[in-house]
Amino acid sequence: MKALRQRKIKEIIKNSSISTQEELAEALKKTGFEVTQATVSRDIKELRLIKIAGQDFVSVYSLPKEQEMVQNEERLRLMMQEFVIEIDFSENIVVLKTYPGNAHGVASLLDGSKWPGIIGTLAGDDTILLVIKPKEKVEVILGKLKSLMK
Repeated sequence: MKALRQRKIKEIIKNSSISTQEELAEALKKTGFEVTQATVSRDIKELRLIKIAGQDFVSVYSLPKEQEMVQNEERLRLMMQEFVIEIDFSENIVVLKTYPGNAHGVASLLDGSKWPGIIGTLAGDDTILLVIKPKEKVEVILGKLKSLMK
């Protein structure tokens, strides 16, 4: 739930001018997330959101690209350790099995990691397919994934 909520927060701040925690909480409620101000505050801190000058010089929340990459790697490590059960592969396809309901969050972080060799992911409820190109990169990707699980 947390990963979905935080992904929604990113989407909201990319598509809307959000200036306050209250505005963000309201935007989340409109999309079906019942949150408290304390939850929004924690999410803002975890996502490392910053305020930048928006239209009419009103400060709005944003997530700088440089910070997003660092944060994705650490979140990916935590999510791999907590939610991924099994890793397997065949040819140029790597399959990650997760606990139910967690595949989308892990896949989103893998997409955001921009690892060379991963040309795309496809997530179901508890399974993620990673398409690797070239096929020779599979061992490198498997090594990185397994090291994140330690």
